[in-house]
Amino acid sequence: MKDFAISENPAVQRQLDRLGALSLPQGRIGLETIRELLARLDNPQTELPPVFHVAGTNGKGSTCAFLRAMLEAQGYLVHVATKPHLVRYNERIRVGGELISDAMLASLLEEVLDASAGLDPSFFEVTTAATFLAFHREPADACVIEVGLGGRFDATNVLERPAACGIASLGVDHEAFLLTPDPAAPSPDKPFVRVAFEKAGIARPLAPLVTQDYTPDVEAMIERCAALAGAPLHMRGKRWRADVRADRIDYRDNRGRLDLPLPTMPGAHQADNAALAVAMLRHQERVDVSLDAMERGIVACAWPARLQTLARGPVTDLVSPRRVLLDGGHNPDAAEALARYLQGVKKPVDAVIGMMAAKDARRFLAIVAPQLASVTAVPIQGSDHVATGELTALAMEAGVAQATSAPDLQTALAGLPHRADGGTVLIAGSLYLAGKVLAANREYPD
Repeated sequence: MKDFAISENPAVQRQLDRLGALSLPQGRIGLETIRELLARLDNPQTELPPVFHVAGTNGKGSTCAFLRAMLEAQGYLVHVATKPHLVRYNERIRVGGELISDAMLASLLEEVLDASAGLDPSFFEVTTAATFLAFHREPADACVIEVGLGGRFDATNVLERPAACGIASLGVDHEAFLLTPDPAAPSPDKPFVRVAFEKAGIARPLAPLVTQDYTPDVEAMIERCAALAGAPLHMRGKRWRADVRADRIDYRDNRGRLDLPLPTMPGAHQADNAALAVAMLRHQERVDVSLDAMERGIVACAWPARLQTLARGPVTDLVSPRRVLLDGGHNPDAAEALARYLQGVKKPVDAVIGMMAAKDARRFLAIVAPQLASVTAVPIQGSDHVATGELTALAMEAGVAQATSAPDLQTALAGLPHRADGGTVLIAGSLYLAGKVLAANREYPD
């Protein structure tokens, strides 16, 4: 589906309107269009600062955030490309530590859209081309680039020799795209192996490929892809290790041992994402990052809508003084991480949940339901979402004692059960919903 975006700047909005009119090509996969578009722009992707390219199902955005925080703690100027945006399209392109300005964004989008005449590119291909132009034209010491969908055919996968590539946690998501039958790919009958094949498509000759540890069949696929690409493979459990202790991360590789702090970002899984970022920095030779910068970056790192406690604002005032927790996780693996975290929060937990139609709402709710006292289903305005009635039925099927629906977020929060003992309010199920919540609470990612 389209990724809708709006801006208060008229010049930006004119280009976003053009961007929003682009189709999501049905049945067209491959890198031919993005390569042709970049060729028309003189191939800016071939002359970028050292690039850290990160794929994965869950954790890739957080891994990018840790990389950025560590590189900036070293004093480097860093360009960062992440997706999706939560509130403003500008969040996708961070130039030298700052969100891209409206003036630069409008100019770049106009240039790319004009150059794309006759190509019928997608939203993501235009966005990627504009990102590479910005990163090429503005000086920096490093780039951190998050893969969007998959890896093998993601629009970012035209980089020739990244400083390092990383693969975060793997799971099954975006099945309609990643499990499509393809003679060149493994059978979708083994979905995790197929997902690994797609993600490992970012491997490049001589560029270190750094990964988490996985099941043996998944690891075998990644090993095969790395060997075919000529990419040195550094897999967790084989070339590096990280044991998460009660108060530290015990990291080890062939260069030695590091005693690292735990992230301040909530969720036990963030220690694994931080460790992957450290391993990526340790297994490349393009930029130097000290232990001190790694430590400071791990502690300083923040990433919105990932188990985020909302500040006081128009949204939280509706349920004050209860804590409001916002999480954008939307697949079964993310649900597992969310459920683990909810075990330690103040009970009861009343959830407001909205989910995109393409997601497995049944499995998501089945995983988190044991931690929830109630669920209020809400629509995600402007997006193709699961009907609130269906979400309510799925919550009841999963065993939630009290399940209902509301026409919007404000009504949902106002109608939550009164809890004399407080407890926690959870808003979850979609990054698109999370973006609307942040905007409503006036917490704008910067």
